[in-house]
Amino acid sequence: MEVSEMSHMDVKDRLLEAILPHVVFDGWSETSFRAAAADSEIVPAVARAVCPRGAVDLALAYHAAGDAEMVRRLKAEDLSAMRFRDRIARAVRLRLELVEDKEAVRRGATLFALPPHAPDGAKALWHTVDQIWSALGDGSDDINWYTKRATLAGVYSATLLYWLGDDSPDHQRTWRFLDRRIDEVMQIEAVKKKVNDNALLRPLLAGPKWALSLVKAPNRSQAPGMPGSLHDPR
Repeated sequence: MEVSEMSHMDVKDRLLEAILPHVVFDGWSETSFRAAAADSEIVPAVARAVCPRGAVDLALAYHAAGDAEMVRRLKAEDLSAMRFRDRIARAVRLRLELVEDKEAVRRGATLFALPPHAPDGAKALWHTVDQIWSALGDGSDDINWYTKRATLAGVYSATLLYWLGDDSPDHQRTWRFLDRRIDEVMQIEAVKKKVNDNALLRPLLAGPKWALSLVKAPNRSQAPGMPGSLHDPR
C-alpha cells in the first residue's frame, strides 16, 4: 500500500490491529512488526516511516488508545454521587477492564522494563494518570499537580502488576487490592491533615510548604478547582 493512499494514522491503526495477534507469541518485537506490515499489506518502507522504532511505537499507540477510550467512557458516566476516592478507583478499574488481551499488556510491561525503553514506559504511565486526573476535573497548578499524579502512578502501577497475575473471577482480588492501596493513601493524607490542623506541629511544615508552593505545573488548560489529594472535595 502506497503512503499517498493512506494517512499517517490510518497506517498506524492498521499496523496496530495487525500486530496484536503476533504480540501474543513474539511480543512487541521486530518480528511482530514485520509480520504486521505483511499482514496489512503495507510497504515496509511506509510502515517504518510511520513507526521509526517499529513495535515500540505500536506498543505506545496501543497504550494511548486505551487511555483515550478510558477518558471517553469516564466522561460519559455520572460519577457525581461517588466519593472522590471511589471515582479514582473507578477510573483505574475501567482502564484495566478495557484491555481485551491481557497478554498484550504483559508483553508491553516486559518491553518497557528494558533499560532502553524504560523512559517510554514511565512517560506512558504518567500519561495514564494525568488523563485520569484531567478527566475527573483536576485544575491544580502547583506541587499538587505532581504529587497527585505521582501518588496515583504508584497506586496504578502496583494494581496493574497485581492484575497481570490475578486469575480470580472478574479480577475481584485485584479490585480489593486497589481499594486497599487507595485506603493506604487516604491514611497518609489523614495524618497530613492532623499535622496541618495541629497548632503546635503546623509551623514545622511552613518552610517545606512554602518551597513546594513555588513549583508550578506544566502550562495547560485548567479545569475547576480540585483537592490536593485523593480526598473527596466536598
